Amino acid sequence: MIRLLVADDHKIVRDGLKRILAATPDLQVADEAASGDEALRLVRSNDYEVAVLDMSMPGLAGIDLIKRLKLEKPKLKLLVLSMHGEAQYAARALKAGASGYLNKDSAAEQLVGAIRKIAAGGVHISEAAALGLLSTGQLSDRELEILRLIAGGLSPTEVAEKLHLSVKTVSTHKTNIQQKLGVSSTAELVRYALEQKLVD
Repeated sequence: MIRLLVADDHKIVRDGLKRILAATPDLQVADEAASGDEALRLVRSNDYEVAVLDMSMPGLAGIDLIKRLKLEKPKLKLLVLSMHGEAQYAARALKAGASGYLNKDSAAEQLVGAIRKIAAGGVHISEAAALGLLSTGQLSDRELEILRLIAGGLSPTEVAEKLHLSVKTVSTHKTNIQQKLGVSSTAELVRYALEQKLVD
């Protein structure tokens, strides 16, 4: 029996996950959390094989939450569920200690398969994410941030103001991003960002 913790700030999502997992005899949702802080508290006082985590919750969340949970329970396997396009977040989640990354658009059987795979010591990442890792994984956190802002319609001057950088620094980052992604114009950058679901 694989004991699970399900952490998501939306009750309807938690209920949906519990319903899917309840239909699977070898999986048991032992506890649920509505925030990263609650997830951390539960992990400190209980043992689970796998924690299924939403990437963005109130309080402690995302990469910080992954790192804290792994610090508390190094053997705990973490499966990240996210609405974000996989490529740009999967690399960071795995680097921080997650064993798997799944987009919330995935089918129920993919979720069950991913949980079983990481519980057995494997790593789960979709084909789309694996391909995306080859490109977006090369970007630094700052470059990714700048790419998202440019793709969101901000000019280099506006990006510079928002991030408290010089326009020259932003332009240098933009040139580096274009080289790393193999694109030659702002329009191509925007298209890339949209394809990778880097902007809402």
